[in-house]
Amino acid sequence: MDDSEDLLSIGAFARRVGLAPSALRFYDDCGMLRPAQVDAVTGYRRYAARQAARAVRLRRLREAGLPLVDAAVVLDGREDAARDVLRAHLERTRRTADAARAVVEGLLREAVGGSLSGRSWARARVGGAELASAVRQVAPAVATGASRKKYPPLGCVLLELVDGEVRLVATDRYCLAVRVLRPTEFEGGPRQVLIGAETARNLAEWAVRQVAVDVECADDCANDGVGVRLRGEADCREVMESAGRRQGAEAAEVFPDYRLMLEGLASGRHRVIVDRLALRDAVAGRARVVSLSTAAGDDAGDGAGGRSESVVSRETAPAPTAEQAGAMAEGQALEVSGGGREPVLLRMVRTGPGLRIAFDPAVLVPALEAGVGPDVLLESVSADRPVVVRSADQGSFTTLVMPVRETETKD
Repeated sequence: MDDSEDLLSIGAFARRVGLAPSALRFYDDCGMLRPAQVDAVTGYRRYAARQAARAVRLRRLREAGLPLVDAAVVLDGREDAARDVLRAHLERTRRTADAARAVVEGLLREAVGGSLSGRSWARARVGGAELASAVRQVAPAVATGASRKKYPPLGCVLLELVDGEVRLVATDRYCLAVRVLRPTEFEGGPRQVLIGAETARNLAEWAVRQVAVDVECADDCANDGVGVRLRGEADCREVMESAGRRQGAEAAEVFPDYRLMLEGLASGRHRVIVDRLALRDAVAGRARVVSLSTAAGDDAGDGAGGRSESVVSRETAPAPTAEQAGAMAEGQALEVSGGGREPVLLRMVRTGPGLRIAFDPAVLVPALEAGVGPDVLLESVSADRPVVVRSADQGSFTTLVMPVRETETKD
């Protein structure tokens, strides 16, 4: 690449080629459209103007309904192979359209008074892979064991169609995960449906094989017991009331109002960007409680009242390397300690004063694994307030993790 070439931010490039930033991140992860440059520190993607033609061609292929494996052949395969793929997809499209037309014509003949069942449905169209990814991201926050038994709704994923968005939410009271999808089509609503965790995972396995999915939520389950219906290219999946209890206007009474939590968060005074997988590996395998400290010495207090009374003494550890010592001196090293293992130092980008904060590894590790991309952003107000954990450039997926005192663990 010519160093003098002008590069576009992911947002500017997305507007130029008609793709959402989330789609560009997905195509990067799939190897279909790599950025021209990725900042080694922040992970921010930048694209060259010459990549626009490939991006537009990829967008057109996806709009035509081609699976990614077929789109890859058209973009990068031999010319004869690309023609074969396009011809085969055209024939499949014709067959699917003919079958759909026959079904719709039959339903119209059966309809009475212009209504198929007298029920009102809200509908949103999203990418199949995007929907599957959303379920997999929020699923680790679903309650299990005693918490699920005591609070059955917390063993479900909340699916919402509201304000032109599709939202998936899960929480076990210690971790809250929210993923927002922006559909290409949206009508009706608002609707809320609770879907059992295992049912949601099964739906994700089906959705990932679909180019697009229509998510339909009924206004009630009185007639046939169906609470939500997912339609793919050739078939659909229905979630019955027994597997996905529709909550409608009463959802707030049985499922925590996640909006109150999100709205109650003040802008974080402490922000850290660090290698996501490196932090996961540093935390994993530690017992009970792990401490994260963004600065050494007295600067590691909470910025308001100094260190927490529950801070434990530093473990014995090997002398830091010259690079680590330099990072510590500059206040750019994140120390992971506690839980029966030696401390680990990770390079970071930090804004705000130093902070020492403790987590239950069983809660923090799944939140890190659910992220996308190489980096993770941790944002907090203080050591006793929920911490926002998200991929550094993935604003549509937010996880809130509750910190703990260094003497306590999750039930």
